[in-house]
Amino acid sequence: MKLILISLMLLLMCSPAFADMMPVKSFSPRTPEPYKGNPFGLVYADAITENVPGKVNIHPITYELNGITIAANVYTPAGYDPAKKYPAVTVAHPNGGVKEQVSGLFAQKLAELGYITVAADAAYQGGSGGLPRHTDIPFFRTEDIHGMVDLLTVYPGVDAGRIGMLGICGGGGYTLNAAKSEKRVKAVATLSMFNTGRVRREGYMSTQIRDIQERLAQSANARAEAVRGGDTVYSDTNAPKMTDEQMKAYLAAAPDLYRDGYEYYGVTHTHPNSNGHYTLSSLMELMTWDAADNMKLINVPLLMMGGSISDSLYMSEDAIDKATGTNDKELFIIKGATHIKTYYVPEYVEQEVNKLKEFFGRTL
Repeated sequence: MKLILISLMLLLMCSPAFADMMPVKSFSPRTPEPYKGNPFGLVYADAITENVPGKVNIHPITYELNGITIAANVYTPAGYDPAKKYPAVTVAHPNGGVKEQVSGLFAQKLAELGYITVAADAAYQGGSGGLPRHTDIPFFRTEDIHGMVDLLTVYPGVDAGRIGMLGICGGGGYTLNAAKSEKRVKAVATLSMFNTGRVRREGYMSTQIRDIQERLAQSANARAEAVRGGDTVYSDTNAPKMTDEQMKAYLAAAPDLYRDGYEYYGVTHTHPNSNGHYTLSSLMELMTWDAADNMKLINVPLLMMGGSISDSLYMSEDAIDKATGTNDKELFIIKGATHIKTYYVPEYVEQEVNKLKEFFGRTL
């Protein structure tokens, strides 16, 4: 894999001597699309609205990964001096999410604790390049995380010997997968980990085991359609349109993840680059993959966090039980929290950030 880094123009650097310290490799600035009144397009609470010298700053950038332009936000701590050395953390977003939502929130929170952090949109998704759009293949999502580590190893001020990873929801599953081989990182954390391969194969809470072969056939047919030059088929291409009443009835009976997710992604934290669908042909790879396979290869400290009443908690419990390669592991339970509410409810976020402070403070 080759990381091609272009010109550097970080916004409002607080060090006047920064230009004299620029490395040969650098990053191109990116102009974000304003949204909901935030100039950086951020939709989480207490998000940065401007870069103020001496405070946590955000630096929208792009870089090349496997021939695809990746859009990312780098967060630097208050008083950031590129001549100094800081620990750093990658933050991977949920399935269907983007860096402006929960991954940005945690990237900012960790920067407030003194870390340089990066939240990047996955290839084929969000503000990053790649066609067809919304391709969701484990290899690419795992490469996205390796790419963020690449970026941090050459980013001004990062101590390459103190890099950690945090993954949220689907980004948590892909972060676990990356951690199996990513020996440049010293600690791994997840929040409300979602094992995308297991769910696409078996259904959420094992509700679709009986039609695995049928869905694999649909995925193969979608790929065949693309080869013939037809339209890209998405997971919701043929989904029936629901009336408001039908949607209410569906949500009332749905698991917490889907009900809360509808509110989070569709109402409170909506973003134009974020949607829940994916190319149907992605199932050919997703359904044969599992984040919990080979967990024994993770040999660094591992923290997994999940809500006590989250209906996705079974996936974190399964993965951490299989992480036999490290003795330094913990499943941290947030009492009273569902999957999605761990993303943004202040009392839960505070608990999670405090735990991450202790965990990364000890391991990085």
